[in-house]
Amino acid sequence: MSIAPLYGLLLSGGESRRMQRDKAQLAYAGEPQLLRAWRLLSALTERAFVSVRTSQQDDPLRASLPQLVDTFDAFGPAAGILSAQVAHPQAAWLVVACDLPLLDEATLRTLLAARDPRKDATAFASRFDGLPEPLCAIWEPSSQALLAQRCAAGSPCPRKALLQSDIVLLTAPGTALDNVNTPEEFERMQREMEPS
Repeated sequence: MSIAPLYGLLLSGGESRRMQRDKAQLAYAGEPQLLRAWRLLSALTERAFVSVRTSQQDDPLRASLPQLVDTFDAFGPAAGILSAQVAHPQAAWLVVACDLPLLDEATLRTLLAARDPRKDATAFASRFDGLPEPLCAIWEPSSQALLAQRCAAGSPCPRKALLQSDIVLLTAPGTALDNVNTPEEFERMQREMEPS
């Protein structure tokens, strides 16, 4: 069995409604979150892309990086994943959301070491509910059919797609996948991450 090449996809197309500003632009220890996540992802994959909506293509922060434009706009994070799978169907995708400031290389290497290309995906369990975390996961080419089917049926939740798939599910990696959604959470995380 040939193993699909591993590409990276940094999801940055969210509308950041709760944050009330672009989460990709939020800076921790002086660096925008998008660039922090990009450094991690691009170092561990053959090729990497930033997932953007059409309206974000010319944003100076995103414009400096290789982009994949969402072609399935109405589907939230699934739009980015599915757009990448359609653009490069031969590839597996290490998908990472851009709002995970505690994500580190060791966590991603744990995910890569556990990858089983015979499965549809490899994901961590959430530390909150034990369900698969779809936005820090490896999506194999075989996962595309179900995700596309669910999106076409109006049910684009990537977590539910993983729940219906044959996956490797890893133990939650502590707080590494905690995301930041509100201004209050951002301020708290900024204080936590400032060098002492």
